[in-house]
Amino acid sequence: MTVEPQVQPDIRQKDNPAIPGAGVAEVSAESRPAARPTAGAVAAAGGALLVAGVVLAAANLRPTVTSLAAVLSEVTSALALSDTWVSVVTAVPTLCFGLAAMVTPWLARRLGARGAIGLALALLTVGLAVRVLGGPSVLMLGTFVASSAIAVGNVLIPVVVKESFPDRIGPVTGAYSASLTAGGAAAAAFTVPLDHAFGGWRGAVGVWALLALAALLVWLPSLRAARRRASAAPKAAPAPARRSLLRSPLAWVITVFFGLQSLVAYTVMGWLPNILRDVAGVDAATAGVLLAVVMVIGVPISFFAPTLAARYRSQSAMAVAMVLSGLAGFLGLLLAPTFAPGLWILLIGVGLGIFPLALTLISLRARTGPDTAALSAMAQSFGYLISATGPFLVGKLHGVTGGWTASLALLVGVLVVQIVLGWLAGRPRHV
Repeated sequence: MTVEPQVQPDIRQKDNPAIPGAGVAEVSAESRPAARPTAGAVAAAGGALLVAGVVLAAANLRPTVTSLAAVLSEVTSALALSDTWVSVVTAVPTLCFGLAAMVTPWLARRLGARGAIGLALALLTVGLAVRVLGGPSVLMLGTFVASSAIAVGNVLIPVVVKESFPDRIGPVTGAYSASLTAGGAAAAAFTVPLDHAFGGWRGAVGVWALLALAALLVWLPSLRAARRRASAAPKAAPAPARRSLLRSPLAWVITVFFGLQSLVAYTVMGWLPNILRDVAGVDAATAGVLLAVVMVIGVPISFFAPTLAARYRSQSAMAVAMVLSGLAGFLGLLLAPTFAPGLWILLIGVGLGIFPLALTLISLRARTGPDTAALSAMAQSFGYLISATGPFLVGKLHGVTGGWTASLALLVGVLVVQIVLGWLAGRPRHV
């Protein structure tokens, strides 16, 4: 894989002029200029701050879904939601991910990638706080705003990683996806206890706005540093026109593969607690913890899978093995839900580890930063529109049949198709 670095100002020449230290005349303490940090120290500090911002921003990309899922039964009862309304609420996040991802490239051109992410974190904070303040319509509106904000981060954080850390795509993507998974797991595990502590679902769900606010406060210094560098940088030549990725078969394979893995992931995040409560007979708190376990399993996978994938030309075998694990877990829930639910959860958790690999494939199958941005936008816009059908159909099938057999069978079929697409997406080619 070749990477074309962005044109950046020569910070070393600007901030650290080549003045030999030997032979410089001694000056008084009063007139001696204050020591300035070296370019290496400035770059290291800026890089560490950016990594921290990326990690904390990523931690906010799933609590919107998993916090609500953990207390979905309580929310349904408190707001008297119908089966159709609940199905729509669980589908709204992925639908917003797809629609908002389509306009994210335009937003990035207007504000820059980091500026757009900063705006998204602000909107996420507002959306998470607002959605617990009213009835069903307010819940829907706040979820829509928060999910649209998440879509911007979904598309642009991989672009920031690609452009800012071209030689460390694997490790930084691993940290990003591990934080994303850990954030979702924390919301799944702690929302039910918080519900008991606050005496209701509103405080338990709304408190996650504080995590988004923390991410915004960390991101802003990184944004200011990026703008200072941009103002000092020479004007880049206009980018040459590129062919549309809509005509690339490989881009469509990656897009549908990304969409199907997201379909399974957000169906799990939206419905798994209810499925476990009904088919395995566990209580609400245990179901939330088991969802957290599914998410936590992905944390070590998120650290190591991108780095391991980047070492090899082909990622097909890794993709197929991970999807097969998820397939085995869902077959277990379908055929013998009470036999070994812990094992089924473990297998599903390993299967959901395909997400960081899907992100890595977007970087590995593109040659340049602009191609990565285009492929990321395409995969996440169309992909999330595909995935939005999953939570909705699973909820509707459950409402129509009164059970989970048809819903689980649907997920099994999706995973079979995903195996084929994972094999094709992992082959060493470029869009």
